[in-house]
Parts: sequence; C-alpha cells; structure tokens
Amino acid sequence: MTLAITESQETLWQIANWAGLAVVVAVALLLTILVVFVRTIDRRVIEIKETLTQAEANTSDAALLDTTAAGVDMVLAEGLEHHLFLGRVLGKVRS
Repeated sequence: MTLAITESQETLWQIANWAGLAVVVAVALLLTILVVFVRTIDRRVIEIKETLTQAEANTSDAALLDTTAAGVDMVLAEGLEHHLFLGRVLGKVRS
C-alpha cells in the first residue's frame, strides 16, 4: 500500500515547512537580541552600582560641612574684629 499526496498537498506541506523554519529563525534571532539586551543591562547596572559607591564615598563626610561652616564663620568674625580694631587704632595713630 502506497500513500500518495496530491501536488496541492505537497505544496501546502512545503509552505508549512518553510513557515516553521522561518518561525524557528525568528525565535532564535529574538532570543539572541534578548540575551544581548540582558548583558547590556547587567553591565550598566554594575557601572551604576560603582558610580553610586563613589558618590557615597564622596558624600560620607557631608556631616562635617556644618562644623566646617561654623568654624569658617568664627574665623571670618575674628578677622572682621581685627579689621575694625586696626581701623580704629590706625586712625588714632595717624592723627
């Protein structure tokens, strides 16, 4: 017993085979693109983590800014007092 298919059935099978091959190639291509995107995201996440670690290190002494600002204000106030004193004294010495 031999099974024979008609020419139109053979054409349909060939179309189905080519369509299946096209789907397999498309899926492989899309998965490759997905893998590339995931690798890029992983790499950039590591870069962002390193940047945030550097930012944390740069701002770890930010609490000292208030103390430093107060010290600078005291030095400026002292300098202003000296300036005013010398202005009064030099004015009296020159007269």
